[in-house]
Amino acid sequence: MKNNKSIIDKLTALWALNESGLGGFLHVFSTPFTGLIVGGIAILLISLIAYYAENKWQAILKALVIVLIIKMAVSPYSPFGAYVAVSFQALFGALLFSKFSWKGVTLMILGIVTFLESALQKLLILTIVYGTELWEAINIYGAWVQKKMNFVSESSTTSMLVTFYLVVYGIAGLLAGLFIRSVIKIISERKETVFYLESVEVLLTNEKPKVSFKTKVIWVWLITVAIIVLAFSLFGGNLFGWQKAIYILLRSFLILMLWYLVLGPFLLKLVRKYLSKKESQYKEDITNAMDLFPYFRQILSHTWKETSHLKGYTRFKYFMANSISNCIHFKVSSE
Repeated sequence: MKNNKSIIDKLTALWALNESGLGGFLHVFSTPFTGLIVGGIAILLISLIAYYAENKWQAILKALVIVLIIKMAVSPYSPFGAYVAVSFQALFGALLFSKFSWKGVTLMILGIVTFLESALQKLLILTIVYGTELWEAINIYGAWVQKKMNFVSESSTTSMLVTFYLVVYGIAGLLAGLFIRSVIKIISERKETVFYLESVEVLLTNEKPKVSFKTKVIWVWLITVAIIVLAFSLFGGNLFGWQKAIYILLRSFLILMLWYLVLGPFLLKLVRKYLSKKESQYKEDITNAMDLFPYFRQILSHTWKETSHLKGYTRFKYFMANSISNCIHFKVSSE
């Protein structure tokens, strides 16, 4: 295919926009499932980079470095886990697409595995911070509810909840894979037309102030600790009580402090050191990618209106496909 480099560069810029949280897709879909949507869009763009690239492994790895550098510059307070998730998506995608075609079950495997990795990462973090006491507290609540309902189950509440949680993420990943395949098919079959835009001044507009990540962590910690303490204090019987509740409070607080004051900054410093070395190598690519952001916002807004005659899932699918197609084929009127 011709102009593949230009297309891959624009897909990389779209991926960076999606990860940096500057707007674009996030402004269109403000839902509780934003995390799943962002993850789904990421693997869609990774899949398209593989679709257009000859050397899929090299193209995806280069795009990953550029995306992470832009993410570091635009969202400097992103947690280390965010870099891990993005890197896992890219590396696993590069591994799959370097061996298999997108036409088989590859996209479904990519969706399922990356979504499950995200889910397992959250469960692992919860276990590290709150220990097994969190799952004990959930079991205590579950036993209390079962007693009130005169219902007895051989499975623990924790195992049922975790299984349900993983199944939901696995199904979401499967559906994401099927959706991505349909979007790629629409883009590949769509007649290639140049999409013209008026030249705009390249400025990053001010976004609505957001609640900081650390503030969210504090609130989540307080609520989770309160739930665990109540479970042991009110429903745990004589075996538990305030001593264990205080232990959980202190343990989780110390682990969070260790992570956010020592381990987290140290790991982020290593990541930023590596990315800073790569920044000079990809300086032109990074500048070009960020210069595309204002144009992409225009295209997304235009395409959303353009698909207004469609409804529900059909509109979402064609909005995604047409937006990406317009983004990778657009030109500025002055060109």
